[in-house]
Amino acid sequence: MRGARLLCVSVALMSLAGCGNDNEFADLTTFMNEAKAKPTGTIEALPKFRPYEAFAYSASNLRSPFQPPIKNDMVARQKGSRQIKPDEARVKQFLEGFSIDSFEMVGTISNDTGTFALLRGAGGVHRVKVGDYLGRDNGRIVSVSDSQVDVIEIVSDGEGAWLERPRSISLKERS
Repeated sequence: MRGARLLCVSVALMSLAGCGNDNEFADLTTFMNEAKAKPTGTIEALPKFRPYEAFAYSASNLRSPFQPPIKNDMVARQKGSRQIKPDEARVKQFLEGFSIDSFEMVGTISNDTGTFALLRGAGGVHRVKVGDYLGRDNGRIVSVSDSQVDVIEIVSDGEGAWLERPRSISLKERS
């Protein structure tokens, strides 16, 4: 027991003997002496804080800058028809809750019942056929080919009548 205590004390003394090397911290000692030798002065004041000014974005109802401008020629503007109108009694399909611009065609599938287009958008890939509805403007799919899906939308002309507007969703290569 006494030998173990003697061994512990001798190991502790040997480890403390290694801490006495002043050359190891010479650069730290030099830095501290230089820092103490510098004259004390005043600390620069913090820069002036400008309070936050609220900004109200008022252009949210304008055309998106990422879409091409629409030419608004009042003379050549099409007049709607009162015979054309969307079927309000029809049950809306799932894909009518999304903008038609959010869809892209990624392929086609054919079987005994017909040809189907594969459209990516609305959180997944959807299989559609002629007669299905798509987009927020009462768009009805009128044809499906290997390269595109043709849709006829029924939109208001702004004067109480309705217009049929053709749209196409082209096949996106290598998606």
